[in-house]
Amino acid sequence: MPTISAERPVVTLINVFDVEPERQQDLVELLVEATDKTMCHLPGFVSASIHQSLDARRVANYAQWRSTEDFKRMLQNPEAQ
Repeated sequence: MPTISAERPVVTLINVFDVEPERQQDLVELLVEATDKTMCHLPGFVSASIHQSLDARRVANYAQWRSTEDFKRMLQNPEAQ
């Protein structure tokens, strides 16, 4: 579970995706699978939480990484792309 704190030295990303309502669950499943199979095994990964809007038009991903360097390394990792 993510912890929000000004004293905690982590990089926090909040990505909001617009989606057609009938595809919201597909996107949620894709993000959860990517997190479970890849992201959580990469160095520096702290947490990720996937949220669905009540109107089914948005999905938010709240992710934390230990450092900017860890996040940048993830972006260069072919498994994460």
